[in-house]
Amino acid sequence: MQRPLSKEHETGIALGIVLSLVTCGLYNVYWNYKEMAALNELLGRREYDFTHWLALSLLTCGIYHVYYEYKMGQDLAERLKAFGHEANPNLAYVGLALSLCGLWVVTDAIYQHEINKLVA
Repeated sequence: MQRPLSKEHETGIALGIVLSLVTCGLYNVYWNYKEMAALNELLGRREYDFTHWLALSLLTCGIYHVYYEYKMGQDLAERLKAFGHEANPNLAYVGLALSLCGLWVVTDAIYQHEINKLVA
């Protein structure tokens, strides 16, 4: 049985963007951690590992992060459909394109908007 996410996974998008900009991206790292936790709960398995993501993102100078954003977009669209929400079929490609342009905060804002739809 699928359960909606708890309130702890809901994040204000404007606040996330502002804090990411003010902290020169440090809050965005935490925001990614929270999004990973939400996706893991939705998937019912530990698909996203923060330490693994952080190490590989640093090691590859951000290339792994671009892949991660694409994969998260795929999984998020799948979960939205499973919960009966309308999902943009191109969500993963939007995340990929924005990440390739270095607009990670925008990608995270879009994904957070979708995650917030799944909060009880």
